[in-house]
Amino acid sequence: MIHATAIVHPGAKLGANVAIGAYSLVGEHVEIGDNTRIGPHVVVEGHTKIGRDNEIFQFCSIGAVPQDKKYDEEPTRLEIGDRNTIREFCSFNVGTSQDAGVTRIGNDNWIMAYVHVAHDCHVGDHTIFANNATLAGHVHVGDWAILGGFTGVHQFVRVGAHSFCGVGTVLLQDLPPYVTVAGNPAKPHGINSEGLRRRGYSAEGIAAIKRAYRALYRSGLSLDEARSRIAEIAAEHAEVSAFAAFVASSARGIVR
Repeated sequence: MIHATAIVHPGAKLGANVAIGAYSLVGEHVEIGDNTRIGPHVVVEGHTKIGRDNEIFQFCSIGAVPQDKKYDEEPTRLEIGDRNTIREFCSFNVGTSQDAGVTRIGNDNWIMAYVHVAHDCHVGDHTIFANNATLAGHVHVGDWAILGGFTGVHQFVRVGAHSFCGVGTVLLQDLPPYVTVAGNPAKPHGINSEGLRRRGYSAEGIAAIKRAYRALYRSGLSLDEARSRIAEIAAEHAEVSAFAAFVASSARGIVR
């Protein structure tokens, strides 16, 4: 399963049925789980751990040092979970000592071509990153979030679960769960109702989330007033709890 032209360091740890394509390089501190397929012309380096059943297409750079001038060759890490699809020309960097020291990508993510995930980012599960979506350093992306093509996310921004970014979106502030945004800079355009329905949210739950959205974006309330109103809705509807907690804890400011 390892092509004759691939170079795999003897110290690398490969699980069962791992495939390494032609001219790919696998470094000394790399671990790759069972049934993962690495395409041709891929570089996997650094202290990188990749789970099982992933497919990484050709010309990707996985585990390179971060694009951060403060980085000083610390043994920071990149961790990738299970069942991810990572298409052509993606680049994922290891973390830095200025944060937790690890860049982490979860499970079941669909990551299209030319996506960049910078140092210290944390990506959840079941996300979709369309072509050329880019995360600056220290970005956190929640489960089921969708980033349209050419979306750019500023460093330290949080992207809430089940949110949706239209094509060409520029996120400079935190995006709450469930919210749909588009534009440069991003502007809110309602909630991701269709995505929530597909994931089993009830009509009552979606209606409650819409009420919370209106309190934040359509009521004319100040941010503190909107937070209080959202907390009241969350007390009656558990589906709003994540929205309320996110808005209450934002340090960078909310997309409004």
